[in-house]
Amino acid sequence: MRWVCDGMLRYLQFPMLAELHGFRHGIFTRFSVAQDGRKKPFNIGRGGPFLENETLSNRRRMIRATGFPTAVYARQVHGADVATWTADAVPSTFDETASADLQGDALLTRATGTGLVIQTADCQSVMLADPVARVVANVHAGWRGSIQNILERTVQTMKQRFGCRPEHLICGIGPSLGPCCAEFIHFRREIPKSYWVYRREGDRFDFWRMSTDQLVKTGVKRRNITVSGLCTRCNPQLFFSYRGQGRSAGRFAAVIGLTS
Repeated sequence: MRWVCDGMLRYLQFPMLAELHGFRHGIFTRFSVAQDGRKKPFNIGRGGPFLENETLSNRRRMIRATGFPTAVYARQVHGADVATWTADAVPSTFDETASADLQGDALLTRATGTGLVIQTADCQSVMLADPVARVVANVHAGWRGSIQNILERTVQTMKQRFGCRPEHLICGIGPSLGPCCAEFIHFRREIPKSYWVYRREGDRFDFWRMSTDQLVKTGVKRRNITVSGLCTRCNPQLFFSYRGQGRSAGRFAAVIGLTS
């Protein structure tokens, strides 16, 4: 992945996605830099131990950095529902400070000027872009969504709604719990046996490989999938981690959309 600096904000990009004309994306980190040079929490999740006005300010800064006038957030419930955002859903009063919400853990759109936002603190954000059909998706793939194959549902919805072809998709799997830290001590009752092939040493699972395989099975080319390889729990200097910080953890953002 590569770093992008925008004033006091830094965010990460997948090189293959960054090379696509008319698309923009970014994965933001746990901190921004204040005017005096100090690190400042950059939480974008509402609720928890963070002040509401600071969270909204962070959301506005994030959207300005990515250049989208509209931000759409998923109402994440660790499920497998897929929601579509259309151009006619944008209110005339939207400006750079506005946002909207859709019910679903996966969002997709072909509307330009709309940043699809996924909030994470250990779960995967999985970005998909079709440069031919001009469609983007952003998926919150927690372990519950993964075992329901939310990625397959997303690709199927892209095909049905917009005629996307899986072989055209460029995909990025964002920072999340790696196989080093994705421990599930109750996996025998939580994770279906068909997924035990992804079990590593002890009770740890490789959800990066699971997501990659799920995408490939839909027809996505393996060479078009990039895994960040960054574990959130192992990198507390960069990312919030629920496993690492518990209920005090904030949420960092992954954003993708079409600019033209």
